[in-house]
Amino acid sequence: MTTIATPFTPDSLELHRTALTGHCYRMLGSVVDADDAVQETMFRAWKALERFDGRASMKTWLYRIATNVCLDALADRPRRARPLEEGPVGTVDDELHERPRTHWLEPIPDARALPADSDPAEDAVLRESIHLAFVAALQHLPAKQRAVLLLTQVLGWSAAEVAESLATTVPAVNSALQRARATLAERNVAPVPARLNDEQRALVARYVDAFERYDVQALTMLLHEDATMSMPPYTLWLQGHDSIGNWLSGRGAGCRGSRLVPTAACGAPAFGQYRHGGKEPWALVVLDIVDDKIVNMTYFLDTATLFPKFGLPMQLPDE
Repeated sequence: MTTIATPFTPDSLELHRTALTGHCYRMLGSVVDADDAVQETMFRAWKALERFDGRASMKTWLYRIATNVCLDALADRPRRARPLEEGPVGTVDDELHERPRTHWLEPIPDARALPADSDPAEDAVLRESIHLAFVAALQHLPAKQRAVLLLTQVLGWSAAEVAESLATTVPAVNSALQRARATLAERNVAPVPARLNDEQRALVARYVDAFERYDVQALTMLLHEDATMSMPPYTLWLQGHDSIGNWLSGRGAGCRGSRLVPTAACGAPAFGQYRHGGKEPWALVVLDIVDDKIVNMTYFLDTATLFPKFGLPMQLPDE
């Protein structure tokens, strides 16, 4: 058998790492798991190099491998979740119950999931599809439905291409897509803008100012009346101005004097939060914004795992 020469080199693989990481994140809901899946994808690609015949692009071929790596990974693990989906809304007096890191949906840095060379239309689709609410909704789909939806609706593959990739039939792909769309419709995921407008960027600036001054009244005025706040790995989540304000003024008052370092996660504004003037890494904060209000604040407390992924230091220099 004649082997067809290909430009398959370590450098050519790296060109696709960001796109593959974003795809694996959508499938798995974890930046850690996504990185592991991409490494396994690269390993399988090298082993299968002789079977790469050039009929499909290298990027498409790698996506096929990555999708199957993710399907293998999902076969033996439960879906990841957000506190909002774990139980009813809590109160400021509730006990804090903790679940392991592997239970929770994790954020991903935009820079690790969104290729810099995407055109504006493609970037908009990719950015919206790593939003926390959308990725959380994806976790409610069976693994193959999740793959079908992402390959068709995010990557723009035809049903025939997906069928070949997943070793199934076009009718099976179409049926899975229909069921996946129905499930997502039931989750009622609110649309989010691909990028913030000027008014929303000003809203984020006011959030930073209010939080660093720890002006709870000013902070709650930036929230939608039904806004939520959660703090994985704790199961507790709160909703509404009064509940969130009471938490920040009471049990959460240890955050007074925090410093925020801007970053970007899941297509949304995000911050590394440091307590005690920058000495204690406390949370990776992700804000969900709809129209002119903050609708959700998620404070991911697993800084030991997340800060290195975001390139955030574990301590800030003195001001």
